[in-house]
Amino acid sequence: MRTVRRLYFYAVAFITLEVVLWGLINLLRSIVQRDVLSTGDTLAQALALILVGVPIFALHWIWAQRASATDVEEHSASLRAVFLYGVLLATLIPVVQNGLALVNRTFIESAGFAPYRALAGGNQTWTDNLIAIVMNAVAAWYFLTVLRPDWQTLSDTENFADIRRLYRYIWVLYSLLMIIIGAQQIIRFLMFVPGKGLGEVGRELFINGTALLLIGTPIWFFAWRACQEAFFHQPGERDSNLRLGILYFLALSGVTIVLSAAGVTLNVILRRALGEDLAFAEILRRITGSVSIGLPLGAVWAYYGYWLRQSINAAADEQRRAALNRIYLYILSFIGLATSFIGLASLVAFVIDVAAGKQIWGDEMRARISGVLATLAVGLPLWLSTWRPIQKEALAEGAAGDHARRSVTRKIYLYLVLFASVIGGMVSAVGLVFQLLQAALGSETLSLVSLLNMAQVLAWFILVLVYHLSCLRADGSGAARTLSDRYAQFPVAVFETAGSGFGEAVRAEAQKQVPGLPVTVIASGGEIPEEAAAVKAVLLPLGLMVALPDATRKWLGEFGGSKIVVPTEVKDWLWIGNTPRRSVTRAVLAVRQMAEGQAVRVDGGGSGWTIVAYVFAALFALQLLFVLLMLGISAFVD
Repeated sequence: MRTVRRLYFYAVAFITLEVVLWGLINLLRSIVQRDVLSTGDTLAQALALILVGVPIFALHWIWAQRASATDVEEHSASLRAVFLYGVLLATLIPVVQNGLALVNRTFIESAGFAPYRALAGGNQTWTDNLIAIVMNAVAAWYFLTVLRPDWQTLSDTENFADIRRLYRYIWVLYSLLMIIIGAQQIIRFLMFVPGKGLGEVGRELFINGTALLLIGTPIWFFAWRACQEAFFHQPGERDSNLRLGILYFLALSGVTIVLSAAGVTLNVILRRALGEDLAFAEILRRITGSVSIGLPLGAVWAYYGYWLRQSINAAADEQRRAALNRIYLYILSFIGLATSFIGLASLVAFVIDVAAGKQIWGDEMRARISGVLATLAVGLPLWLSTWRPIQKEALAEGAAGDHARRSVTRKIYLYLVLFASVIGGMVSAVGLVFQLLQAALGSETLSLVSLLNMAQVLAWFILVLVYHLSCLRADGSGAARTLSDRYAQFPVAVFETAGSGFGEAVRAEAQKQVPGLPVTVIASGGEIPEEAAAVKAVLLPLGLMVALPDATRKWLGEFGGSKIVVPTEVKDWLWIGNTPRRSVTRAVLAVRQMAEGQAVRVDGGGSGWTIVAYVFAALFALQLLFVLLMLGISAFVD
């Protein structure tokens, strides 16, 4: 309830702050620009925003401040941190944007160009930018004076530290984007006029890029330095999933766009090598877009790929280091597999068209084969260079190979490929059968070329499906052998009240969950057998714990292994937080996790459903990544 109330007050305060702030900015702009004042519309709108927004903002912000001052929970709440750092972003980013517009337009006008050719702020004026900078800077300064004392008086800084970390990385991404676009603009200009100095045509590219670099570089330097200092000196930063996520995103985005740009460039070069009449100037024009975006993203890939490796190596646990590195390789392997599949299917389709004699050699066929070869040249090496080491790791004997085979990342990858193969194969099979039925019913003439193309795509899907299914089965067989050995070396003892049936229930459940697990049932109060000295874990029902015999208590006191108490029905005893329902199943699950060397987790859902959720999450994440990458490429590449 308090969280909902807190969300309401901070959300309203944030919205009304922006309303008042931009109302003041528009009011000052309308006063300075007298031609606008004459219409009255801008002035009326600004005054309306201020008159309505000020009392609403004051009411909600005063409540938030009073609650923070009198309640420790309110003072350290995540929503308060989100509000304060969100306000800083909402005010300082406009400061940067208006500063960029000011610099960009000044450079453009100094070079003799019309202001509209500026990349930022082409339709604005000096006064527009200065008013926005001053007003937003004043608001940012005020909330900084609120935030700094908060940090000094926080009893628990975890919530604020998490939001501050996100705030810093937003600045890193924002400034890095400016640097990338600025470098792309300059490289595009240099390739447009190679070796000729500053020509008249396209000179605004160089000017716009220079302005972006001038503003973006110092912001990135200080924001990234703050992130690096936190990584090396502040507790909790080394284990930050946000940092790893940002590094993964930057490294993978870099390598994906670099490979795409390399494919585009190689395509043009192959077309020239295969005889297309392309002058040097035309080749340069066609590869300008891909090279100009590929070079800065290549630098991003190299730099942040290095720090991704450093962050992975900083993990204390060797298994965690291997798992983090595995994520990077499997994503690249999936991209390489998809690219190789498209290239191979396109190559066979090209051969079928040529063999059928439907097309003769010319510009169209030259463009097709060069595109196919460029796709293969990019995708196949990527897949082989990533899939071979991770497959070698999964086939290795010992603990490392066992963890690789049973890793969630590998299961997600294999099931994702199987899913895509089944769906793609089904679509291809439907198209193939549809064409055959059309021909049989006489509605359409059978096209041999179309039929062969559909069949070869289906064959590729089947090949991918069979191969990865064999990998999945091999993983299962290897894991079964390893786990069988581990189970046999993890004997457990089960104490029970004689005649209760608890021991047999545990034994039966163990045969289902952990086949081969040695289970010794011991009646409480009786003689403890010699083989009990070798057990690694002990299970006891709650009913026995209520009245534990002295001999059993003494033996348990000397026992150095794990002790698992299973909630069972006991008269007049209530087990708060758990129930006897499925208690034996969960207890055996805990034993299984111990035997496999895993951390004990018995509160979550089944692992099968967890993997299914991970698969669909990966599908969505990959789709989102590809959409973002295509949007980024389309923004820069012709």
